[in-house]
Amino acid sequence: MRENINVVVVGGGYAGVMAANRLSQRDNVTVTLVNPRPSFVHRIRLHQLVGGTGDAVVGYREVLADRVRLVVDTATRIDAAERTVSLANESTVGYDYLIYAVGSGSAVPSVPGASEYAHNMASLEEAQQLRAVLDATPTTDVVTVVGGGATGIEVAAELAAEGRTVTLACGKVLHPYLHPRIRRTFAKRLAKLGVTIIDGPGAKVTAVSRDAVLLGDGRELRSTVTVWTAGFSVPDLAARSGLTTDAAGRLLTDETLTSIDDDRIVAAGDSAAPSDMPLRMSCQSANPLGAHAADTVLARIAGGQPATIAIGFFGQCVSLGRGAATVQIASKNDVAKGFAVGGLLGAKIKSSSFPGLIEHLAHEAHKPGSYTWKFRDDTRHQRLQALAAR
Repeated sequence: MRENINVVVVGGGYAGVMAANRLSQRDNVTVTLVNPRPSFVHRIRLHQLVGGTGDAVVGYREVLADRVRLVVDTATRIDAAERTVSLANESTVGYDYLIYAVGSGSAVPSVPGASEYAHNMASLEEAQQLRAVLDATPTTDVVTVVGGGATGIEVAAELAAEGRTVTLACGKVLHPYLHPRIRRTFAKRLAKLGVTIIDGPGAKVTAVSRDAVLLGDGRELRSTVTVWTAGFSVPDLAARSGLTTDAAGRLLTDETLTSIDDDRIVAAGDSAAPSDMPLRMSCQSANPLGAHAADTVLARIAGGQPATIAIGFFGQCVSLGRGAATVQIASKNDVAKGFAVGGLLGAKIKSSSFPGLIEHLAHEAHKPGSYTWKFRDDTRHQRLQALAAR
């Protein structure tokens, strides 16, 4: 009889659920998913929750394999020597292998007043609280969104489509990821919705007060509700547990997603930094990274050599108000091209991604090991070699 193997997955987002489901394909593997919430957060719909047009909560039983045990608690420390995870309720969970998929959250801004007066929206609780604030705020009052990335654009467009007066404070440039030509398309669409875009030299927010934001060039913008979407942070669980992280706090791994400290710990999703060259934080990379992390563990259980990651991108799909979206096309190594898909097709691609992601997770739950990904970056190895040679 084969020895039973215990695998603990810390974090129940896209990557963690995908990894947990995929691990369940082996009968001798017991999988425990540790997550602080009893429900799955469909994170790419948080802007809709803020805008009052959608929900971002899905029951775990819709996306999680029946064989996966869900523990609703917060991991407070990983003891790699003892192979245990300490929980907030003061209990511990033992493991033979651990998948670290704690995700990412709102940045902790150093800008004076931002922590006191700006609202974050990277988590379910933050988005729900922001929606409550907006419900109590007249639509004629100014909402200022700080951060011109995808999240900032999506929530600004959503709120403008609701009829609100919205200012988008981008800093130097609107969504730096975009190709310059496509950036102009985004700016036109936002302007058509009535969003006032603040960018260029001196446009970085330097202070936030109860009813205004201050820019680097001295301008003061009136703001009844300020929404902070700039930057990100990752939980400090790895660092607190004595594991090696990158400068942003992501678990540092090799190209198989294995921690450089311990081959029993594997990372996935936003909290993974393979070769100190992490992939862009997105659901587009989270599912493949979760699947690959599970495959790495399964390979080690079987006594084999894990494969290195080969995960690519097709671009980035950004909502631009209700029923509208634009897809910025990119190369597989995630460099934006001067081509985008908009109109009805762009909107269809974006709207299909909402149920599509859930369907991918649910299908893997019912048929573990079936998930595959189409986009593979075959140039990553060469780019890593070039970096090492510098």
